Amino acid sequence: MALMEMVINGVSTRKVSEITEALCGTEFSRSTVSALCKRLDPIVTAWNERNLREHRYPFIVVDALVLRVREDERVRPRAAMIASGVNDEGYREILGIMLGDSESERSWNDFFSWLKARDLRGVDYVVSDSHSGLVKALHANFQGCTWQRCQTHAMRNLLDATPKPLHEEMHSKVRAIFEAPDQKSARLLLNALTPDLAARAPKAIGLLEDMFDDVTAVLTLPERYRKRLRTTNGMERLNEEIRRRERVIRIFPNRACVIRLLGALLMEIDEKWSSGHKYLDMTEYHAWRREHDDDEQPVSKIHRLPLT
Repeated sequence: MALMEMVINGVSTRKVSEITEALCGTEFSRSTVSALCKRLDPIVTAWNERNLREHRYPFIVVDALVLRVREDERVRPRAAMIASGVNDEGYREILGIMLGDSESERSWNDFFSWLKARDLRGVDYVVSDSHSGLVKALHANFQGCTWQRCQTHAMRNLLDATPKPLHEEMHSKVRAIFEAPDQKSARLLLNALTPDLAARAPKAIGLLEDMFDDVTAVLTLPERYRKRLRTTNGMERLNEEIRRRERVIRIFPNRACVIRLLGALLMEIDEKWSSGHKYLDMTEYHAWRREHDDDEQPVSKIHRLPLT
């Protein structure tokens, strides 16, 4: 178990072999260490395939990392798709990891279908970046939910489209839009910003107008939930933990190794989350949700697509 723990925490099989020989006087080959780690497979699979029907998950965050995997004697880029969620009690969970051929719409469709097959339900808001394949699959699989485009990624996109001398001004004014008290106020700020910068940064202003509804979707939520749901920053921190271990491996020998090692790591993090403090107090959200549903007109209720 200690050997497996070292590998999960980013120690290479070669280094594990050297450490055990130095400490114990016993030599463990790299292949032996790898074989021992395979004992994790049924544990990780059971966790990664667990049924999610115990809770509803109003908020989920999705992202992908590109990893290098050896297949058919070639090293190929593969997308590790990961979802985390906040359940109806306010605890954060890692919902699962799947390896896809790429970040294509098909791969994301497979991922979302897999989550739904495990009884993922009650999804209200989904936070992600604006990868086209992801967004198309999201709208197809979670009809009725709201998509929040990550504001951190959106700001980078805007600044990339802005002349460098205008970066500070653009950042300040767009930040004010992102932090507006509601979407109506955000729209007023956008309208005030447009004539000021349209001539000097037309590409960026056009982009901001196109993304406005998606990047300010979080403003429809009660204020206490906005800070943690406006970006994928929490997922980015999770990705950093994965990258720290991935840098040791560099190239995964096969797909099973990706799920084994990253799944074991995510399983440990998930256990810490579920046994720690609540990520969000959901009391106000549930009251807001009930009020929102009650306020809808009968026609809207008929035509509104159900939350998945």
